[in-house]
Amino acid sequence: MLSQILAVVIFVVMFVEIVRERFPRHLVALAAGGLTLVVVFLVTMHSWPDVWKALSFESMAETTFWYTGAHGSTDMNTGINWSTVLFITGMMIMVEGMSEAGFFDWLCLRLAKLVDYKPVPLLVCFMILSAGLSMFIDSITVILFLAVASVRLAHLLKFDPIPLIIAEIFTANLGGAATMSGDPPNIIIGTALGLSFGDFLRNTGLIVLVSMVVMVPYFYFCFRKQVQSWDPQAREKVRELDPWASIPSMKRFVVNVGIFGVVIVLLITHARTGLTVATVGIIAAVLTLLVNRWPLHLLRRVDWKTVLFFIGLFLAVSGLEQTGVLEAMADGIAHLTGGNHAMVIVIILWLSAVASAFVDNIPFAATMVPVILSLSSGMGVELNTLAWTLSMGTDIGGSATPIGASANVAGTSIAAREGHPISWGRYCKYSAPASVLVIAISMGMILLRY
Repeated sequence: MLSQILAVVIFVVMFVEIVRERFPRHLVALAAGGLTLVVVFLVTMHSWPDVWKALSFESMAETTFWYTGAHGSTDMNTGINWSTVLFITGMMIMVEGMSEAGFFDWLCLRLAKLVDYKPVPLLVCFMILSAGLSMFIDSITVILFLAVASVRLAHLLKFDPIPLIIAEIFTANLGGAATMSGDPPNIIIGTALGLSFGDFLRNTGLIVLVSMVVMVPYFYFCFRKQVQSWDPQAREKVRELDPWASIPSMKRFVVNVGIFGVVIVLLITHARTGLTVATVGIIAAVLTLLVNRWPLHLLRRVDWKTVLFFIGLFLAVSGLEQTGVLEAMADGIAHLTGGNHAMVIVIILWLSAVASAFVDNIPFAATMVPVILSLSSGMGVELNTLAWTLSMGTDIGGSATPIGASANVAGTSIAAREGHPISWGRYCKYSAPASVLVIAISMGMILLRY
């Protein structure tokens, strides 16, 4: 009982400090993970085996960690999910290589030129681009370069970039919900439950497609007047820019885009080839480092703080899992629903959405994976259905506020840095109703389909 109380206190304090943002979140998560190992497992439980289980180093020594064969693996990894850590790290390295090659600057300028540098078509174009790219590259990375590109184009064309950034953040989270590699919560859910890129695409992907049909007109009507004022003379100057001039070396550009193509093919086919996402992440990193002239420079540019945050987070969650707190939470939800499967789906969806709006959806997803496993085994609810429910709830609920998802924090931070701070009121005025709309669509489609 004492170990459960301590595990909960450590986790809650970690959550509060992440939301308050007084200290870097990676340091908060690592401190919480360290306290879980020492205070909960060693001092209270006197259990070295639980410490070793939480660190989960032995998982990487198993063949199935790298190659699962044709049928994959559905074993839940307790403790640090090294598959998630390696995959995200590998994708970050690959994206840095693409950025250095000028791919993202070229793409943004090319699209801007395609719509003749008109702000309203640019809004629609960037929303679709944000959603499309987030299906394959994590939404944090997509927003990092799209927000900067939006601010630069807004300065050149003399319009307010905030509507673009808000719409891009939302559609990045929405597009990321469509696949396993898009949003960090999906990576956690997919690697933990042995789901493939195609599994997500066939299930959450369909919900996202329907939602995008609603969201593009929604943001268009919300923002079309806010981005209409532009300077004709400024537009004439921007027309002179050449997208190809943003590419420092055509050879590096082609090679890095080629690597991206190979990695996407490996992700789409990994259920058939048996290669795990950890292996795909390693392949992405190795190929990128081999073809780039300054590999150490690329490694220095990687956001290692996010990697450390994941490691600390998984350790803190292992305290809740191994002391039985998450199992008790699952029992509570099962009792509340009275065994009604539809009610379980509704509660998981809205609980995930509301919680993810106010706390980072990454730790919430990591916390809820063992809970849906317990609900599935205890109540007989289809595990994959609960996975799609949790995915949509965390990904879309996290879009509702500026702190709900890492992509939101990244986008609003860049906007503030560039002289365009986004207030909570302005952000939530548009994103909160959009989140409710998509969650309602998700609930209807999940209940009808499953």
